[in-house]
Amino acid sequence: MSILAGFMVPHPPLAVSEVGRGEEKKIKATLDAYERVGREIASLAPDTVIITSPHSIMYSDYFHISPGASARGDFSRFNASKVSFEVKYDTELVSQICKLCDSSSFPAGTDGNRMPELDHGTMVPLYFINKYYTGYKLVRIGLSGLSLKLHEDFGEIIEAAVEKLGRKVVFVASGDLSHCQKAEGPYGYKPEGPEYDKRLIDVMSEGRFEKLKDFDEVFLNKAEECGHRSFVIMAGALKKYEFTSQVLSHEATFGVGYGIGVYKCMGYKENETKDPYVLLAQKTIDAYIRERRVIEPPKDLPAEMTDNEAGVFVSIHKFGMLRGCIGTFLPTRKNIAEEIISNAISASTRDPRFPEIRPDEIGDLSINVDVLTTPEPVSSKDELDAKKYGVIVTKGSRRGLLLPDLEGVESVDEQIEIAKQKAGIAPMEEVSLMRFEVRRHI
Repeated sequence: MSILAGFMVPHPPLAVSEVGRGEEKKIKATLDAYERVGREIASLAPDTVIITSPHSIMYSDYFHISPGASARGDFSRFNASKVSFEVKYDTELVSQICKLCDSSSFPAGTDGNRMPELDHGTMVPLYFINKYYTGYKLVRIGLSGLSLKLHEDFGEIIEAAVEKLGRKVVFVASGDLSHCQKAEGPYGYKPEGPEYDKRLIDVMSEGRFEKLKDFDEVFLNKAEECGHRSFVIMAGALKKYEFTSQVLSHEATFGVGYGIGVYKCMGYKENETKDPYVLLAQKTIDAYIRERRVIEPPKDLPAEMTDNEAGVFVSIHKFGMLRGCIGTFLPTRKNIAEEIISNAISASTRDPRFPEIRPDEIGDLSINVDVLTTPEPVSSKDELDAKKYGVIVTKGSRRGLLLPDLEGVESVDEQIEIAKQKAGIAPMEEVSLMRFEVRRHI
């Protein structure tokens, strides 16, 4: 087990007594919980502390990882320059994260280091950690303007890098909650403020991290939250683990939500892949990539896979990013099992958008198998639904297909536009339409 625990923490500078000068006593529950976090981290004695901070470098389309061997910072901005920090970075872990990002074309790395000094979103947690433990190296990571799903994916990449190096790591997700919970607060009062905090604390209390992606972006903006994306990255990093969940405190004394949660990892989750469709695709890819061997369908497959024909798509993702997808919208083999084997090999080696999958990538892949119903023609787009139906567009000999319920495809118009692009059909050209449904095996 590489990640030992995750921590949700706020970063109000006034929590530092030299900054607060007595005002910090008004958030005693937060301070008491923070002291406990410091003691918990000391008891775990990690090699590395990873901190994600909303106040580190942030780009709209890129996750920034702080480069270099070390960094320093202080609270001079808050009239407490004597409170300072000097940390050593875990350069080997930073390099491994960057390597995995590069190999999967994920938008993260050490470029654009325009703010090398430590930010207060990093220093406030370090203030409490350093009281009890200093035997760590640091990895400091900023957030981005990218989707919540990509923040989760980034967390999975971080965990994979940690696992590859065998580091003992704690993950600290720094972030305040809503900033608009009281009229006298920094952003005044908005009803979305208390609503956000309640929803967020409910999710974090129960450790239902998958629900973090259900928060609507418009709602998050109205709530003036600070740390949501930080928490989502942590959720991705802990995705493979069983963990305990406990929220130690929640306060909004100054109109800003401060929440502290502790998530102790107990071990890796058991492999939940029991689906025979996915298992067959996995075994096919493993045997073909490692040995160039085409497997035979196992004898114990369900009858529905051996007695029926159907079109099948096999989709391969690496850390949430598409790594290959090939399929057939009508059957080309004698049964579904053989269709899966054929298309799994094609998706892993013949998708023209990607290089062939390498043996060292196999452990980082997730695989979906979509079994298609027979396509049926429709007379207009009013008979389509981007979440329920896949679409096939045809113009002469050109044909494009898009599966239903894809991340980022919200409307029928978007679905048709993408399908046209895949077929090389101009946006204004008229096309005939067909729809189909899928049974998705994940």
